[in-house]
Amino acid sequence: MVTFPVEARCLAAEREQRPFVATTEQVWALYEAVPPGVRPAILLGAHAGLRLAEAAAMRVEDVDFATGVVSPSIQWGDEPLKSDKSRKPIPIPQEMAHLLAKAIQLGDGRFLDSDQWGNPAGPWTIERAIRACREEAGLTNAFRFHDLRHYFASLLIASGLDVKVVQARLRHASAKTTLDTYGHLWPDRDDSSR
Repeated sequence: MVTFPVEARCLAAEREQRPFVATTEQVWALYEAVPPGVRPAILLGAHAGLRLAEAAAMRVEDVDFATGVVSPSIQWGDEPLKSDKSRKPIPIPQEMAHLLAKAIQLGDGRFLDSDQWGNPAGPWTIERAIRACREEAGLTNAFRFHDLRHYFASLLIASGLDVKVVQARLRHASAKTTLDTYGHLWPDRDDSSR
């Protein structure tokens, strides 16, 4: 049978693709392996579910360190957020708020993420740091920043939250998006009714 490249792409798109979910040990190993200025981005992806451009643009003023809430306001390059739902404040663990606060001194005092010279770390700097450290963290070569968002979703689901709460935390436009992406992570009804 001959397969043409266009057919192969179409067939691949039809296959169900499930997101890769790292283990907690892998996420913390990645956090430890990346340069200190990039660590806030790892925390924001894994424990707040921020998208890469949101994490890169996270300013100190967007975090309420006392209450443990992050409020994305822009994407990298002063671009608007993906949607109005993206503006929704996200609660974070107090331990994470303390770790984020410690990172402020590494940069210019405006942004949470910084490169080795203290300048704001853009998405490419963060992604490059992840690529350089993923093997050390026990992650596959396909691992990327967005997989931290999948990790966050898996934590929410494992803690027993329903689809509407997970949708709100991920700031998805609809519950359908959440279910289509993460439905396989919820326990089967048969399993949960035993």
